[in-house]
Amino acid sequence: MSISPRWQSRTAAFLALGLTVGAVAPLVSVAPSFAQTGGFSDVSPSYWARDFIAELSQRDIIAGFPDGTFRPDSPVTRAQFAAMLRKANEKAFKKGTVRNSTRFADVVSTYWASSAIDTAYTTGFMAGYPGNTFRPEINIPREQVLTALANGLNYSSSTATSSVLSYYNDASDISNFARDPIAAATVNRLVVNYPSITTLNPVRNATRAEVAAFIYQALVKEGAAQVISSQYIVDPNPTPVARDFTIPAGTTIPVKYERDKILVTKDETVPLTLTVDRNITTNEGTVLIPAGSQVTGELRPATGGSQFVAKTLVMNGQQMSINATSEVISKTETIRKGINVGTIVKDAALGTAAAAAISAVTGDRAIATEELLLGAGSGALVALIQNFLGRNSVDLVSITPGTDLNLRLGSPLVISTK
Repeated sequence: MSISPRWQSRTAAFLALGLTVGAVAPLVSVAPSFAQTGGFSDVSPSYWARDFIAELSQRDIIAGFPDGTFRPDSPVTRAQFAAMLRKANEKAFKKGTVRNSTRFADVVSTYWASSAIDTAYTTGFMAGYPGNTFRPEINIPREQVLTALANGLNYSSSTATSSVLSYYNDASDISNFARDPIAAATVNRLVVNYPSITTLNPVRNATRAEVAAFIYQALVKEGAAQVISSQYIVDPNPTPVARDFTIPAGTTIPVKYERDKILVTKDETVPLTLTVDRNITTNEGTVLIPAGSQVTGELRPATGGSQFVAKTLVMNGQQMSINATSEVISKTETIRKGINVGTIVKDAALGTAAAAAISAVTGDRAIATEELLLGAGSGALVALIQNFLGRNSVDLVSITPGTDLNLRLGSPLVISTK
């Protein structure tokens, strides 16, 4: 007997799970789920601006391209930014006209963004260049984006501009016209710098992802959106005082996993890593467990089925023990000789023993080798297959992550924040 050596195991990413609102203890709350970026093939779950992009896309303030991409690192023209501003103003900012319309020499009435440019001008967000031009097709620098938002929303800084801008290691590169507005944008937490939080890159062309982050932060400041937890949001005056918060036992933590189904035998234990789907916050908005944190643990045999038992919570680069479990999953799926194996394993994660059982019962020795397998390698699989040979069927525990893997704290969890 031979078996394909290409059995693979890898850590899974995640599929959103539901949350029972009544199960969340009064001290903490779960922020609304951000829009999924599954429609954007070039925005990965780990992309630094994923949540900013997802939320603005859901609000129809920004959009992707017909080919299903978002092109987050592409530059933004002044006309495109004007169009984004108009949508943001219509849906959230609600700023009225502060000056009369003007006709820019390089923006004809039939130009696709003519109306958006006029709105950006009359509401005070954007201005033109000498010679009564707007230059709609040139790429917009980061300092212009931040200046437009700060001016249009009438932000100011009570702290001296030079003091605020000293936060940035390239403050000397900021143009004179942008210094006061960028100081105002900074103290109002509009600035998002990736990958170095202290480097502003003021004259570099803004990317679509950066513009999304800036606009979203303006929505937060205006009270039109909830805080997104990001290490790249500039806060020149952070509060370093640590505080301990207790998340009570019984609190539900929504998690996600990338596969539609997990199949295990009733007596096998397999490692599994889930991810927290939404921010767990206090009622005041302090993020205790940020979305994207990982929960490692095991699927274990339990009376009547299988149960996920959490071991470690990994967040902000730190690990801590966590006492949390899913409900016991007792649903089963019967695998019979002659069944279509491709249908069984499509979008499924297989426990090692479950994979061996399927292989033995169906006679398929190379079960869709691209599928996720948990546990031992091919040598152990050969031995496990021997245990199932001769059977015409086997019942496997069938776990649907979208409904079965909600975690509930078994004991209080103390989180220290700053």
